[in-house]
Amino acid sequence: MSDFRLRVFAAVARHLSFTKAAQELFVTQPAVTKHLHELEKQHGQRLLERRGNRVALTEAGRLLQAHAEAVAASAQQLEDQLLALRDPDEAAGRLRLGASTTLSQYVLPGLLPAFQARHPKVRLTLLNANSERIAEALLRNELDLGFVEGRTKSRDLHYELLLPDELVAVRRAASAGPPAAPVPLAEALAHPLVLRERGSGTLEVLEFALRELKIKLSSLPVAFYFDNTEAIKAYLEAAPEALGFVSRRALTRELAAGLLEVVPIAGLQLARQFEAVWVQGQPLARAAQRFLGFAQAECKTLV
Repeated sequence: MSDFRLRVFAAVARHLSFTKAAQELFVTQPAVTKHLHELEKQHGQRLLERRGNRVALTEAGRLLQAHAEAVAASAQQLEDQLLALRDPDEAAGRLRLGASTTLSQYVLPGLLPAFQARHPKVRLTLLNANSERIAEALLRNELDLGFVEGRTKSRDLHYELLLPDELVAVRRAASAGPPAAPVPLAEALAHPLVLRERGSGTLEVLEFALRELKIKLSSLPVAFYFDNTEAIKAYLEAAPEALGFVSRRALTRELAAGLLEVVPIAGLQLARQFEAVWVQGQPLARAAQRFLGFAQAECKTLV
């Protein structure tokens, strides 16, 4: 994007915050304000309006935001194509990845160093958010490739299998050890439950499985909702009566250290899939193609 003022506006429109836009672009907040005033003067229209402490786009602002996004996408496409001409066998350029929390904490970090060593000209970023937010970011062209969990699918996105996974019930390790036999479902669900937040693929899988058993999540004693698995594990270590549901892949260290233990529950199966996702009908750039193929190959060794 050749016009820096347009980049400034795009950042403000994306965050709806002058402060966050200034932080993203490494400029001062007064500089952000100055560039926006210049754009409004150029176009003869207000692009933003303040509503108390919040910022909102005007109709003209929404039009300019769409234009700014198209300009940025076109500029990035040109850069990728020029790099491909210069070195057709090398992936290069920007690659904006996004991954749901479980994947970004326990799967992808272990893959990134090897990919960077193999493709040093790719500039990687990774957004950590729940599955719902990753899908939204892809549709807003804020990401090139996403990795999600859960059951909900968008018709505007294309999904491919990355890795199978399983959710398990977990609690603080007891001196007697984990149950020798599966715990009855009603008994397990009577414990204070510690769960992921709305919008997470983990909660969606659990809620769907319970719905199949005619059980409403709203009828259960939920002690706390957290936006990340690490917080759930820490809570469980301090609450001997509580029961949580997390990916088995998130428990390697705690199980080995004897801090937490898996509780088998009779009649409750929580298999799921981690999937790669991108915008339907939109071809992946070279760097994204290389990362997807690399990640799928590496994950075969994790099954």
